[in-house]
Amino acid sequence: MFSIIQAAGWPIWPLVACSVLALALVIERFSSLKTRKVAPSKLVEEAITVSRAAIPSPDVVTQLEQNSLLGEVLASGFRALNTNPKMSEDDLRSTLEGAGRQAAHKLERYLAALATIASAAPLLGLLGTVIGMIEIFGSQAGSGGVGSSAGGNPAQLAQGISIALYNTAFGLIVAIPSLIFWRYFRARVDGYLLTMELASERFVRHLNTLRK
Repeated sequence: MFSIIQAAGWPIWPLVACSVLALALVIERFSSLKTRKVAPSKLVEEAITVSRAAIPSPDVVTQLEQNSLLGEVLASGFRALNTNPKMSEDDLRSTLEGAGRQAAHKLERYLAALATIASAAPLLGLLGTVIGMIEIFGSQAGSGGVGSSAGGNPAQLAQGISIALYNTAFGLIVAIPSLIFWRYFRARVDGYLLTMELASERFVRHLNTLRK
């Protein structure tokens, strides 16, 4: 592998950096976008159960907040009612919507960077291709004129072709998985956002009964 990187020349190093960064982002997103960390399936039912009669204690609310991103959204509703038990339904809904936007921002973290890598990697590969072609023409030009161009420096010619092809291939190798994972994470985030929106709507109705 290292011999291929050496043969590709210096233009491939930005692509190597992009590949390492993309791998780190993919691992981080896989770790952060687990269901238990975002929206556990029974969390809304548990939150409603512990607050059938009244708003739970601050310790329970803190535990709920630390449970997951959905827990943070639900806990914001409890805290709002603790602060102002007679707040209007619109204010209560706005509180949960604000917490939901913060949760959405956390869910979408690093996705823009992964999309940028997927878009930039082919262009970096193209840059390496252009540089390789320049080296090819440079080796031909240094062979002594048009009549002797066919006998140009073979080593420089081979190096230029290697730079051109390796960079093109490596750019695609980095871009294609990055694009696939970006689309996968984007779909996963959209699914979580829908789940959290529906859960928040149900929870607002429950909190509204407590408010009364």
